[in-house]
Formats: sequence, C-alpha cells, structure tokens
Amino acid sequence: MNGVLEWLFEAELHVLGSVILWREIVGNAFGLASALGGMRRRVWAWPVGIVGNVLLFTVFLGAGFDTPQDKTLWGQAGRQVFFVAVSIWGWYRWRSARASGEASDGGAIRPRWATWAQRGQLLTAYVVGTAFFWWLFGIIGSYGRLTEAYILTGSILATYGMARGWVEFWLVWIAVDVVGVPTLVRAGFYPSALLYAFYGAFCVAGFLTWLRADRRLRGAAPADAVAAGQA
Repeated sequence: MNGVLEWLFEAELHVLGSVILWREIVGNAFGLASALGGMRRRVWAWPVGIVGNVLLFTVFLGAGFDTPQDKTLWGQAGRQVFFVAVSIWGWYRWRSARASGEASDGGAIRPRWATWAQRGQLLTAYVVGTAFFWWLFGIIGSYGRLTEAYILTGSILATYGMARGWVEFWLVWIAVDVVGVPTLVRAGFYPSALLYAFYGAFCVAGFLTWLRADRRLRGAAPADAVAAGQA
C-alpha cells in the first residue's frame, strides 16, 4: 500500500513539455465517476467523490505538496475540504432518503425544484460567501483572488443543493465551470481544466436528466397516492 501511495504522489506524465501529476488525473477520474453517480442519483457517488477530493486537495495546494505548477489555488484546495464536509452530510441524507423510499423510480433521492425563498437564500449566500472569501484570500494570498472566491462559494452551494435534491444545483455548477475552466488553464492545471470543460457539458445533460425525473415523479405522484390508499 505504501508503494502505491508513493507512486501516486510522485508519478508524473510529460505532455508537450508540460508536467502533469498522475494524482491529478486519478483525482479527476474519481470526480467524474462521482458526477455520473450523482446524475443517476446513486448513494455511492458521495464516497467516490470524497476520494477524488482528497487527492485533488494535494494537487491544488501546490506549494505545500511540491507540485510542478508550484501554485496554491486556495479556492480550489479549500473547496475540496468543503466538498468532503458537505459530502459526508449528503451521503447520510441520500442513504436516509433511499431507506425511506423517497423516490419511487429507484433513485436515492427525489429531484425537486427549490422554492423561491430557497433560491433567494442561495443567491444571497453566493454574494456573501464570495465577498467573504475574497476578503480572506486577500489576507492569505491566492492565485486569482476574486475568481477563486467565486469558484469556492459556488462549489459549496452546488454540493449542498445536490445533497438537498434541488434541480438547480446543476445550473450552479455550470456557472462555476464558466469561470473555473479559464482559471485552471491559466494556472497550468490542464487535466482539471479539461475535466471541468467536459463537466460543464455534462452538467447540461445532468440538469435535463433531473428535470425529466422531476416531471416523471410529479406525474406519478397521484397514482402512487391512490395505490397507497387502496393498500
């Protein structure tokens, strides 16, 4: 096991004069697998994502873990920490929802739209969170102070929305990727930039998938209620 971890932390891939860490590639592969599980509303999406978060934390904390980029993206590194914290709660919530039979189509959780009040809270949290992290990164330093604050705040809110089962969380992810991809390219984290470019398109597919599931389950609700009353 120690040999595998040592290889994972030291292995590099050289492409067109650029050095890419294998753990960045592996971490993003876990992230993609988690996204696929999230689109299908599978509980295993959460623990798989946590593994990717831990690996990517060591990548984006460049100066501390001696990465080829030698840049610390506090927003990208910080959001891995928040991902783990929110994912533990999301894992528990989806397990509980699946056990209670919340979704009748086999998914762990039933997709639903947030209320207007909840959307207002999300928007307010986005503005306040971005301002707070912009202030914090001004103290500790970061590569791209405003963009990192925006990315970190949006990532936290998108993960929270996924845990709640809100369809809008896909739209928040798209908004994050629009800013996140150029930031990663400028910083030299090419595998992550490529993944998030693909992930942006994937989020559109995920949004449509959850949208259809929401409509399908809302349409089946009256029939389910009648069947329950006859049981």
